[in-house]
Amino acid sequence: MKKLLAILLLICLLFSVTACHGKKKMAEFVMPEEFDTGKDYEITFWAKNDTNKNQTAVYNRAIEEFGKLYPNIHVTIRAYTDYTKIYDDVIANIATQTTPNVCITYPDHIATYITGANVVVPLETLMDNAQYGLGGSEVTFASPKKEDIIEEYLEEGVISGTQYALPFMRSTEATYINQDMVEKLGYTVPDVLTWDFIWEVSEAAMEQNADGTYAVNGQNVLIPFIYKSTDNMMIQYLHQAGAGYSTENGDIEIFNDTTTAFLKEIAEHSGSGAFSTFKFSGYPGNFLNAGQCIFAVDSTAGATWMGADAPLSDIAEEAKVDFTMVTRPVPQIDPNNPSMISQGPSVCIFNKADPQEVLASWLFAQFLLSEDIQTAYAMTEGYVPVTKTAQEGEQFTDYLSRAGEDAETYYQAKIDVQKMLLANTANTFVTPVYNGSASLRLAAGQLIENMHKSVRRGQTVDDAYMEQLKGEITSLYHLDQKLGETGK
Repeated sequence: MKKLLAILLLICLLFSVTACHGKKKMAEFVMPEEFDTGKDYEITFWAKNDTNKNQTAVYNRAIEEFGKLYPNIHVTIRAYTDYTKIYDDVIANIATQTTPNVCITYPDHIATYITGANVVVPLETLMDNAQYGLGGSEVTFASPKKEDIIEEYLEEGVISGTQYALPFMRSTEATYINQDMVEKLGYTVPDVLTWDFIWEVSEAAMEQNADGTYAVNGQNVLIPFIYKSTDNMMIQYLHQAGAGYSTENGDIEIFNDTTTAFLKEIAEHSGSGAFSTFKFSGYPGNFLNAGQCIFAVDSTAGATWMGADAPLSDIAEEAKVDFTMVTRPVPQIDPNNPSMISQGPSVCIFNKADPQEVLASWLFAQFLLSEDIQTAYAMTEGYVPVTKTAQEGEQFTDYLSRAGEDAETYYQAKIDVQKMLLANTANTFVTPVYNGSASLRLAAGQLIENMHKSVRRGQTVDDAYMEQLKGEITSLYHLDQKLGETGK
């Protein structure tokens, strides 16, 4: 019996240690007086490459060039095709203290990471260090100074008053338009789209021929308006309308009259077949390139998948149609006061037992913001660099001036949406970031997805339905719990 009790106690102790392991408090990072170049460091870098081989090549180039400057820092990349997978893996690895050193991620995700004590390194001490900080005297490459980073983008990495992330690239959303079909329907594409315009044109496109094909494209398939990220669709509409979404402290404001009215409007066009979503129907670029969509809303970082000559289009050649594509910002409520979301990957650094290893990680993170790397990565997709030096540099300026020279590096649509974002930096916004903000973002999109699915299944969208939908989403994403508690 004594032996049995001893074994049971041992098992309980092991479970206790395991359960508490992920909560073990790591020591706060303390900045070393100098970087130890006589010691080797193995740095892991987790990044997303959008399945774009050109982006992978830029990452590999950055690692190679950085290795020449710091031969004692060995960087190994782990490439992902999904930010959600990065998030899941980081969460899993926090419990075993095996997080990467440097990670491409989103501030919403970082807000969850920092609920573990000292897991993510606050960057102020590193950024402001005279020797190894931004523009530091001992940094062996042209590190950008703090004031060189676009202020709006730098502020996106501030969580609960602390800088936890540096911006890496920035994008927004764009509307990719089949201009030929718009004009065939008797309309002209305006400089700034409105929701009313898109709904009107989309409904007009639903006219069918006697044989059941659609008059505007002569095909059996047509979804005039497809939105890829319904999260952003809801968030941007609420921001444009001046309606509530959430407060900085995590108070949920999304369930309001504006949300209800917008969902009912979407329901009307879902019911007619004029509108659909990526989750329900598929990738909007595929429909656009096949002549089966008029308005496809996707990230500016997806520009090379859009258009008759899109270099990354992944539909069969025989399915493609030749058409004139133009790009515009996302639809607006007030075209005189445009508003669009700012998004794009950021860089964070995870804490380690050895402060020298953290400093090595910081040096690599800085290198990702150097002009050559910023410019090279921005040229792979519809991103813009996050530093003034890169944006105004000769290489990026020359690149922007050569739009349309080819359908690869200088693909017209890609450069068009980059110019659009550069011209609208002051018109971009970000949502509050806190522990749980990622869940609210998902809930915003799920409101549209659930409603759309219900309408397509013949359900009636009325006040009773809306109340039920609110309950379902609240329960699914735990929105009835107080959000915003970070760093506990």
